[in-house]
Order: sequence, then C-alpha cells, then structure tokens
Amino acid sequence: MSRQLTDLEILGELEPVAAANVTRHEAAAVEWNPHDYVPWDHGRDFARTGGSDWSPEQSKLSDVAKAAMITNLLTEDNLPSYHRQAAKYFSGDGAWAAWVGRWTAEENRHGIVIRDYLVVTRGIDPVALEQARMLHVTNGFTATAEEEARHRTDFLLSVAYVTFQELATRVSHRNTGKVCNDPIADRMLQRVAADENLHMIFYRNVCGAALDLVPDQALEAVANVVEHFRMPGQGMPNFRRNGVLMAKHGIYDPRQHLDEVVRPVLRKWRIFERNDFTAQGEQRREHLAAYLENLERQVIRFEEQRDRRFARDALKAEVEAV
Repeated sequence: MSRQLTDLEILGELEPVAAANVTRHEAAAVEWNPHDYVPWDHGRDFARTGGSDWSPEQSKLSDVAKAAMITNLLTEDNLPSYHRQAAKYFSGDGAWAAWVGRWTAEENRHGIVIRDYLVVTRGIDPVALEQARMLHVTNGFTATAEEEARHRTDFLLSVAYVTFQELATRVSHRNTGKVCNDPIADRMLQRVAADENLHMIFYRNVCGAALDLVPDQALEAVANVVEHFRMPGQGMPNFRRNGVLMAKHGIYDPRQHLDEVVRPVLRKWRIFERNDFTAQGEQRREHLAAYLENLERQVIRFEEQRDRRFARDALKAEVEAV
C-alpha cells in the first residue's frame, strides 16, 4: 500500500527541501526597484491637483492590451487573499514561513510597478481601475463549494496549483508585454515574468519532492489541479470578456495552457514515466492521460473556431474597405 501522510507530516518531511529552495531562490533572484521601470516623465497631474482627468484618447494601448493589463494587475492586486491561503496551508515558522514572506514581498512589487506604469502613462482609466481593485480584493480568492467538496484546500493541492498558476501568470505577463507596442511596458513585464518563473520553480521543486515522498497522494493532487484548473482572476469584473480577448489574440489561450504550462510541468515531474505509483495511482494516471487527450481535442476545436472567426473578420474588413 502507498504511504499516506498527513499535511503536518508532509510539511515536516519536506522542510529541508523548502529550506534548500529558499536558499536557491535568494541566490537566483534579481533585486530590482519598481520605480526603475516606470516612465515618470510621461506623467502629469490629475484634476484634483490642477491637471486634467483621464479620457479614453489619452491611452496608447489597444483594447487587447488594456484587457490583459487590467486582468494581470487585478490578479496581482489580490495578493492579500493569496497570502492568507499560503499562510493557512504552510507552516507558520521555519523555511515555510521564510518562503511565504519572501514570495509575498516579491509579488507585491508586481502590482506596484504595473499600476504605476498604467497611471503615469494614462493607459487605463484610473478611477475604473481603483473601483475594480476595491471590488476584487474585497471579494478575495477562495475555494468554490465544488472545490471544497473535492478537498482541494490541503497542502499538496496548494503547491500543485501554484506551480501551474505561477507558470501561467508568467506566460500571460510575457505575452502582454509583447502586445503593448511599448518597449518600456515590454521590459517591465519581462522583469515581472522572470520573477514568476522563479516562484514557479520553487513550487515545482517542492511538489516534485512530494511526488517522491508520497507518490499516490501527490499525483491525486496534481491530477485534480490539472483537471479543474482555474486562473485566480476568476470573479474579477469583466474577467470572462477580458479572458476571451486574451485567448483570441494569443496572450493566454488553451494551446498555451496545454503546451507551455501543463505539459512541461508534467514532463519535469516525469508523471508518465514514473514507476513508483500503486495500482490505484496507476489508475489515476490513466484517468489524467485520458483527460489530456480530450483537452488536446478541445484545443484543436478552439483553434479551428478562432481561425474561422479571424477569416470572417478579415473578409468583412475587405468588403467594408471597398
């Protein structure tokens, strides 16, 4: 029978792994300051201090870039919720506490720099942005009733989820920088994406160690996360509309989710090469493999529908231009 451990036991067994990865992270992390990535000379006062308030024509961002920037920033803004979740499922002292503190401090910089950029360049309506921030942070990010029913709120599920989520966020930030048509924004979001990648590596290494420690338990967590994954931005204002725009224009779409997030992480953990699962674990792995095959079919359908939509839009533009 596969070894079964409690969350507390797993935390204790994996603390040396966490400590080693905190040290690795601190050595690899680049110290940077948000103010160095913001074009301050583009800024001017708003009406309350004698200037002029925001108006749509002041933004140089496309609708797609705006949607992506808002989604990415509000995701970063919800840091208090993520910190609460991490503090709840990680130990309150030792290497785990050191990591949660470091991770929180680094993530906070992302919200600072993106907001400063958007306000200074007048890329987004700052009033609407603040209203959305207030609403999203007030609502927070918690497990849904369905997730609670699946027991997705334990330690293994947390580290598995954040591994995929950090990598997904890295992809989203990086591609957002590319569509902003501004080298300053691109440079800024490259910096943010690099942080997210280092965060992903910490969680990926911890979850990989958990797979070695309790293979069946960790596989169950990984499979649950893959099969029921949702981005942390769920619940923010206009999330669905903005997500559709981002998917349509290749900022974060189903193909990227499968090929740049899910599959690389599963390969790193050697999920389909391991031989340390019990019969129950093997059965769970087969179920995961079937899910991935179905997801591939869904991705292909999405791409075909998107291509047809682009073709129709191009034809319509040609007709209107005549």
